[in-house]
Amino acid sequence: MAADKQHQRTSGFPGSGLAKGLAVTLRTMTKRTVTAQYPDVQPDLAPRTRGVIGLFEENCTVCMLCARECPDWCIYIDSHKETVPPAAPGGRERSRNVLDRFAIDFSLCMYCGICIEVCPFDALFWSPEFEYAETDIHELTHERDKLREWMWTVPEPPALDPAAEEPKELAAARKAADKLAAQEAAAQAAVPPEEGS
Repeated sequence: MAADKQHQRTSGFPGSGLAKGLAVTLRTMTKRTVTAQYPDVQPDLAPRTRGVIGLFEENCTVCMLCARECPDWCIYIDSHKETVPPAAPGGRERSRNVLDRFAIDFSLCMYCGICIEVCPFDALFWSPEFEYAETDIHELTHERDKLREWMWTVPEPPALDPAAEEPKELAAARKAADKLAAQEAAAQAAVPPEEGS
């Protein structure tokens, strides 16, 4: 009994909850809609969106770091060794790994990006492509041909901040090039002009 009186005092008049609900409905009806019409209108994705992983096959040396570091073991790599003839006469033959298969099972992948970070040769990149649903889970294992197609959807890296410090490697290379140019200019100035000219 006391609880009913307490409820009546806090809720106001009968039907106030219904009135508050209708007020919310009317406010929402007058606002502009924010629903994304997805299939017809593509969403604006953030610059560093993680969609799928693209493979730049020419850079892959089959070092297997990506497959070893993957916490889900969803990267499958097969390769064989090939003998390369000597580069110069009298040299020795060398062997190199040739990529036979590179596949990623996106039904297992958790999109952590470890494979991309550990790749020392920049062979793996994030692509913002996200429309790759399949009706059969076995079709989510994508082979290197499909991964290569996604490589061409990888956006250009963002421009460097003009106020940022120059990387040490570029500064060292620029310093060495300036020093070499100064030495060449000094050598040309020291050469006496020919008498006939």
